[in-house]
Amino acid sequence: MGVIEYCNVVVNTGTRATDRLYTYKVPDIFIGKIKIGSKVIIPFGKGNKLLEGFVFELKSDREIKNIKGLKYIKDVLNDDIKLSRAQIKLCNWMRDTYLCSFYDAIQCLIPRGTTLKKKKVYRINPNIIGSLISSDEGFDNENKIIQMLMENKMISHNELIKGIGYNCNKYISRLLNKKIIMVEEKFYSDIKSKYKKVVEVNFDPKKIDKVLSNMSNRAYKQIEILKYIARVKRVELKDVIEKTNTSRAVLNALEKKNLIKVVDEKEYRTPVDIDQIERDKVNKLNWEQEIAYANIMKTIRNHRFEKYLLHGVTGSGKTEVYMQLVNNVIKNNQQAIILVPEISLTPQIVEKFLKRFGENVAVLHSKLSLGERYDQWKKIKNNEISIVIGARSAVFAPCDNLGLIIIDEEHESSYKSEMNPKYHTIDVAEHLCRENNAVLVLGSATPSIESYYKAQKGEYKLLELKNRFNKNPLPRVEIVDMRVELEEGNKAIFSRKLYDSMKNELLSNKQVILFLNRRGYSTFVSCRSCGYVLKCLNCDISLTYHHRKNVAKCHYCGYQREVPRICPECKSKYIKFFGSGTEKVEAYVNKLFPSYRTKRLDIDTTSKKGSLEKIIESFGKREIDILIGTQMVTKGLDFPYVTLVGVLSADITLNLPDYRANERTFQLLTQVAGRAGRHDFEGNVIIQTYSPNNYAVISSKNHDYKDFFNKEIRIRKEFCYPPFYNIVNIIVLGKNERNVIKSANRLFQKIESETGKSKGLNNIQLLGPNPAILGRIKDNYRWQILLKYQSVDHETIKGIINYICNKNKNKYIESNVGLIFDMKPYNIF
Repeated sequence: MGVIEYCNVVVNTGTRATDRLYTYKVPDIFIGKIKIGSKVIIPFGKGNKLLEGFVFELKSDREIKNIKGLKYIKDVLNDDIKLSRAQIKLCNWMRDTYLCSFYDAIQCLIPRGTTLKKKKVYRINPNIIGSLISSDEGFDNENKIIQMLMENKMISHNELIKGIGYNCNKYISRLLNKKIIMVEEKFYSDIKSKYKKVVEVNFDPKKIDKVLSNMSNRAYKQIEILKYIARVKRVELKDVIEKTNTSRAVLNALEKKNLIKVVDEKEYRTPVDIDQIERDKVNKLNWEQEIAYANIMKTIRNHRFEKYLLHGVTGSGKTEVYMQLVNNVIKNNQQAIILVPEISLTPQIVEKFLKRFGENVAVLHSKLSLGERYDQWKKIKNNEISIVIGARSAVFAPCDNLGLIIIDEEHESSYKSEMNPKYHTIDVAEHLCRENNAVLVLGSATPSIESYYKAQKGEYKLLELKNRFNKNPLPRVEIVDMRVELEEGNKAIFSRKLYDSMKNELLSNKQVILFLNRRGYSTFVSCRSCGYVLKCLNCDISLTYHHRKNVAKCHYCGYQREVPRICPECKSKYIKFFGSGTEKVEAYVNKLFPSYRTKRLDIDTTSKKGSLEKIIESFGKREIDILIGTQMVTKGLDFPYVTLVGVLSADITLNLPDYRANERTFQLLTQVAGRAGRHDFEGNVIIQTYSPNNYAVISSKNHDYKDFFNKEIRIRKEFCYPPFYNIVNIIVLGKNERNVIKSANRLFQKIESETGKSKGLNNIQLLGPNPAILGRIKDNYRWQILLKYQSVDHETIKGIINYICNKNKNKYIESNVGLIFDMKPYNIF
């Protein structure tokens, strides 16, 4: 093969235009050290700007011939962030599947905060150290800088300005021109390793008696410490001080005598306290669970790739099946990944797995600190952990010996990434399982239409749990027609039925969950005199009123403002709040039931670290009587004393301008209803709606998934929606509306031309260009093109989109206009 002297590198340039492999020469000092997946520093572009990159290929001198002017690798980093061959293969697959860049894919595979950043650092020029400081009064500022550098050896630009106390760029430039100081770029990351101080004896512990015999009897404290450390071998410094009731001064004395040594040792940060969790035992499976378990285990034992859809009603015991499957996988020295759609589900499922598997569980989700996430990632990478639990991004955990991936609540939209790369977790999981001969299990009480259709066609193996694990009946569901309530004079948030039911359950010392998929206090602020609506300055969206902070806020860009006392348009005083959000419901409940403890669970109340877990724990301890929330409360929560669930408005999702509106409504209603009556007490659910005859509402009332599926699948087929057709959503956006419209029209014409030229394409529908449903977000105007096509044409359409929107984007799109495209969108807003 020849000597490895060259490598092909993916470079982090931050632009799509340079998304390819670049060939570099490997200096002699790195030959043999550089590996596929190594992180490197390379010079790039005309100015040889130093950038981070990853080695994707190694080439020998025989493979690379007659290429002149190749640049050399500047440095090979020996940190923990390396890509395996399997991860590089996954990057290539993602780039091809989602038309993303190499580095977009790489960002999914490495922990957040590990991408290198650069900063300028200054130091004294060592060649002129003898004649630095001038006595001339005009050089006071330069002398201050020199003095700081002599004290600190090397200091960053920002630290230097902060230390001097004012902007000293002019004086820095003078010193650089005179070559008194030097500047260089230094790479760093946002993550710092955490260390703990560990103490150990500096002699053979077996010779402790001989060591002690040479010590003075008056040094009794030192003798006690040496005996303790020799017995336990290695111990944390803080534990030595605590256990022997001593001080650091005594330890310093022993260190000076060379009898002990204190060393820094890397410490893993962990988001969970294992010591506080009691272990539990394996539960016996019922006959339905046993059938599902046995079917999946047969495939796992055969080390064969297979996809299962586990369709189990709420409370049917899917989690126990998951845990027993995982137990067998790790006994076989393999790893398992368990995914949940929401961070809100993580605390309860993590606790269940920790009780069963102890320290063999890693947790990955966005609420962790950068350090916690990095340390969890390292433990997985080092094969110190066999079980990974987390939200969407945990599918990319660096498991080298994968045996099983479980995706719980597989129907959830949060499994679809809305940022580049716009991957779907199920697709990625399927690819990983196929590559590893592993098993993929999708679980849900309300499977997505696409997944259930695949199960009917045999692409997934369907397993069903039709009954609750404890044989309890599913909750009784009642639909309240809010039109009738209004006609009979009830204009309140609660129907009379819901109010009476809440009162009865609370008097019986039970708990209540109220669901409203809208946060804030009021959904919009309007003038009753002229109709003016308070809108975001950056988005074409009405502002939501938040009572506690007394502001109107945009839930898309974060813009907020005080609510005016008079109308900005007509100057009238008739500014009013319309609609209800969770904050308003909380205030209303506190007014109706002042003696009961109420808490809200939504993004606003769970923004601080640990707040989500605290609310869920308090509800579990029955320190909260009424829990009010958005869709955070609809999934996975399992509390024995919840006997009533109230859905305040089924119409919010039902009336969305989206082909999935009925499906989402059915799923939300069924899932939130499943929180009631899961243990020893019967459950009741009250659904308030203005559309009581809608088939999604009626099917959820009857707990009849198949009835809903049969009605929905006919509509999907008739109107050419998934699973029968695929969709590409293209958003053209920019701050100049005229350029956005011009670019959208050009793009539409080119796509229309290319699809018309391609032979064999079937029944393509090209829709647009039109203003997007959300026409302006973050001060960007948004126009939309939709492409609908049959699944058999996917590769052809993908090639056309890649050719136009990636490779030749600049021909059709104005320079100040951006482009977002999603090959299989979950949202078309």
